[in-house]
Amino acid sequence: MAGVNVRRPAATIADVAAAAGVSRATVSRVMNGRTTVDPTIAARVQEVAIELSYRPSNVARSLSIGRTTTVALVVPDLANPVFQEILRGVSAAAAADGYRVLVADTAEDPSQEAAVARDARRRCDALVLVSPRMPAGELDALLPDIEPSVVINRRVSHPSTPSLVVDYDDATGQLVDHLVALGHERIAYLAGPRLAATNAARRRGLAAARERHAGLDVVELDTGTSLAAGHAAADAVLASRVTAVIAFNDLVAFGLLAALNEAGVAVPGDISVTGYDDIDLARYATPALTTAAVPQDELGRHAWRELHAVMDDDAHAATTTLFGARLEVRASTGPVPRRIARATVRQARPATQDAGPAPEQGPAWSAEGGAMVLHRSLDHGPLARYEDGSRLPAIHSPRPYLHPVHSLAGVPLTDAGPVDHRHHYGLGVAVPDVNGTSHWGGRTFVADVGPTLLPNHGRQVSAGAAVDPMAPHLLVDTIEWRDEHDQPQLDERRRIGARLLDDGWVLEWRTTLHATHGPLEIRSPATNGRPGAGYGGVFWRLPKAHETQVLSAAGPGEDAAQGSTSPWVAFVQRHRDRDGERTTTTLLTQTSPVRHWFLRAAEYPGACPALVWDAPLVVPAGGTAETGVVAALFDRALGLDEAAALATGLR
Repeated sequence: MAGVNVRRPAATIADVAAAAGVSRATVSRVMNGRTTVDPTIAARVQEVAIELSYRPSNVARSLSIGRTTTVALVVPDLANPVFQEILRGVSAAAAADGYRVLVADTAEDPSQEAAVARDARRRCDALVLVSPRMPAGELDALLPDIEPSVVINRRVSHPSTPSLVVDYDDATGQLVDHLVALGHERIAYLAGPRLAATNAARRRGLAAARERHAGLDVVELDTGTSLAAGHAAADAVLASRVTAVIAFNDLVAFGLLAALNEAGVAVPGDISVTGYDDIDLARYATPALTTAAVPQDELGRHAWRELHAVMDDDAHAATTTLFGARLEVRASTGPVPRRIARATVRQARPATQDAGPAPEQGPAWSAEGGAMVLHRSLDHGPLARYEDGSRLPAIHSPRPYLHPVHSLAGVPLTDAGPVDHRHHYGLGVAVPDVNGTSHWGGRTFVADVGPTLLPNHGRQVSAGAAVDPMAPHLLVDTIEWRDEHDQPQLDERRRIGARLLDDGWVLEWRTTLHATHGPLEIRSPATNGRPGAGYGGVFWRLPKAHETQVLSAAGPGEDAAQGSTSPWVAFVQRHRDRDGERTTTTLLTQTSPVRHWFLRAAEYPGACPALVWDAPLVVPAGGTAETGVVAALFDRALGLDEAAALATGLR
């Protein structure tokens, strides 16, 4: 009937054989790429196959050549992003060699692993066994039954089975060393499955760390591998009175972060949290997670290379490949809470029967754990910590900064990586626009568009902060500012000093910007079309408090101080935490020349003498620009008159 499509039956191997005048076996050999067929005959068969649109049967082909061109991957839990990334690596590498990957999930049940692995192997040409949980004896008995195979995250001794192992011993050591350098001495380990080899490796790393660090106390809590397990562990973590946590993996750490947030526990202000693996979500957690990064995709790709070599050559010697981990420091870790640090230092000082009170010494800087730390005296905890900022993400415009800065009673008076503005870091020099490059971090204000995320972030590179040999209270640093293309833009000289008052202390920050590499035009959102947003300069980000009051020579309140040229401003804050209620005052005075204040209190507490306000600051080649703050920090509230009088003595 006209207009009706009649589907032609698919050509069979018999049709091709008949048309080419050869046997079906010959067609099969040609279709399977065998070289035993005469080239002329092979060419004729291929031409006929094209003419007839013949498609070989994959099932028949597999039976003919004895291969399925598939491999199986067996994992404990496919919901774990680490295993997903390993699968991605295996699949990509196997596809390049014409293989596909099937997946089996054992749901963290060691009793099912051997049966699942054997069943998967019967259906495929080879097996990738990832992080098996079964006991060593069962694994040794299994491997001869499933070869060719490769094992990830478990050392094996089978002569023809390669294994790939992550050095979790060293990864654990890196995490512990990082936390100890921040002053933590009591750490919780949220343990994974008891039969997991990776869990045993972490425990070995903890044992080695305890030998390196005298006085280190590690509390082990049986937890698990999932988000829910981490969430459920929060009560035990808080009851243990630790100041830092190493979670079995990033998922456990995420669950713990969520529970701590629900409980009103600040991370890292009250407790630091770390994980393992550096899954994709780690940098996007709140706060971003410090973790030991593992090359997950490369594990999968290398596993396929080893497995393919064994499949092609039964005599291929089995090898064990060790992969290292890399410490990724992010916002979830910070210095030990000040109240605990003070108690630890005082207990560590030996007591003598005839020793009278030691004379009060002045503040002094010293190198500790990769940073410079300011101490009031030998028997007191740190007042401030100076970080070089090299580990900050590029989008935050990496820069050296002070954090935390404490009052004498140990109340933190700076904040870093807060939820409202992740690119705020304690006390530092942050400028939104230097010749078009952002040294502020986050979004850039674009006229007629608004705040926009641009790839224009620069970085400030410290030459290495050092203590003035003639004045231990004085820290000096030379900073090279590099633009968005990583080219030198300007040089900065900064001096950070400290001295004690009767009931507080003074922090002095003075900065000189040198236009060493050419002229500079320094702008702000205010000069780019956003009225009042003249931020940029020596910026002090304070922590949020239960109550914040602003004082200045222009009068009380945020509105009076914002945009004024008051020689001083003060934040009087009332803090509430587990230790009760405390009041502090952060009194900021300007250095010369006096500038407009950019100041916020209601949205978030922070202030800086603005380098530019309503007009760009142009610095000619070879010229300089000066700025800075002198701050007095008190563990009590100051009134307007007292603040004004004290400010006069600071300048």
